[in-house]
Amino acid sequence: MKTKSLLATAAIAFGLGVSIIPATGGEIPRAQKTPLAVAAAQTTAPDFVGLGNWFNSAPLKLADLRGKVVLVNFWTYGCVNCVNTLPHVTRLYAKYRDRGLVVVGIHTPEFPFERSASNVQTALKRHGITYPVAQDNDSQTWNAYRNRYWPAQYIVDQNGKIVFQHDGEGQYEEIDRTVARLLNAAS
Repeated sequence: MKTKSLLATAAIAFGLGVSIIPATGGEIPRAQKTPLAVAAAQTTAPDFVGLGNWFNSAPLKLADLRGKVVLVNFWTYGCVNCVNTLPHVTRLYAKYRDRGLVVVGIHTPEFPFERSASNVQTALKRHGITYPVAQDNDSQTWNAYRNRYWPAQYIVDQNGKIVFQHDGEGQYEEIDRTVARLLNAAS
């Protein structure tokens, strides 16, 4: 990839608020998948695998959450873009948890110091996070979802299908509308 197009891609990704992690082969993957492309794929969501500590919950399995809408939020407390999304995720959880939304935070560290369970616990308290969060220190769930960015949100419908995916900050209203639509369809 030419330097000029690499810089343009970096500028676009920065504007979307995503971390750029080059793929193997020197390519930079698209910074954001469109909701329509993901919805059309209707991919079955992978289960949570290789996770360590769970906070605010006993360990969860996606199969046990069938019938509920699940927001899987990949984040790490050392990422400013992730921290910027946390108020939205916590508000969404507060708004819809009594209607069947389950939020599962997958804390996948970028740096060694983010692997510490006590540091994650401190971050949960600092940000008022009460929904389930699991440590993915070996990136096994990250890899199962083929995730590439911090933060990333995946909405899983009541049948276990990924119906929406977003990388980075933003699209908060679209995420809220998608969750509301799925919950209303179940009513």
